[in-house]
Amino acid sequence: MRPLVVMPTFNEVDSLAHAITAIRTHAPDVDVLVVDDNSPDGTGRLADELSEQHPEVRVLHRPEKLGLGPAYRAGLGVGLDEGRQILVEMDADLSHPADRLPALIAATEHADLVLGSRYVPGGATENWPWHRRLLSSGGNRYVRIATGIPVRDATSGFRAFRRPVLEAIGLRDLASDGYSFQLETLLLAWRAGFVIDEIPITFTERRAGASKISRRIVAEAFWRVLAWGASGPRHPAVAHERSVAAGKGGTGLG
Repeated sequence: MRPLVVMPTFNEVDSLAHAITAIRTHAPDVDVLVVDDNSPDGTGRLADELSEQHPEVRVLHRPEKLGLGPAYRAGLGVGLDEGRQILVEMDADLSHPADRLPALIAATEHADLVLGSRYVPGGATENWPWHRRLLSSGGNRYVRIATGIPVRDATSGFRAFRRPVLEAIGLRDLASDGYSFQLETLLLAWRAGFVIDEIPITFTERRAGASKISRRIVAEAFWRVLAWGASGPRHPAVAHERSVAAGKGGTGLG
């Protein structure tokens, strides 16, 4: 089946149509599921209009703003129910480069989870204020120290999963609400022995709308990472049989 791009939205009416156009231009062989949390700015209505115009775009409406983690659990869960083999997370604010979607998906040929990374050679950020750069780079350094995971951009929200990863980590049972959902899925996949790779991207600061980062979200991520880091080491033998890179010479982190 075609890969499914899951795109959570809340008040993204100024950027959603541009994001969908970019995906259709650079990755015409994917489907898109917009997961809207009853945006008061009309994002959900716009998503419905885009769905009527483009059969590869669908919308999942939720009754209220429940957080990024629940939005992804719902959207990725739809993909699993449909039998999708490749599922992608992507923001609607144009910060994630649609022209890198084909490379992100192609990398799942040798890796089970692929991250679009700002912090590997070739990766970059554009138009970010200094405090956002500091928060991001410091947060990623903290994740590496606390958990031992050898990933440069653990907080990246632009990523592609192979189906076995989401099945093995128990997608619907995950506890994170905010951006720590990205850290939880990554850490569980790594500890299960799946192969993880990073490809370089240029992350561009949003041009419209407001960032969803808050002190509560940062605090949730901080304490969850601390708890996860203390909960145990990686167990690399668990998933060797289900890893796509087993016996294929995969070069990612396994």
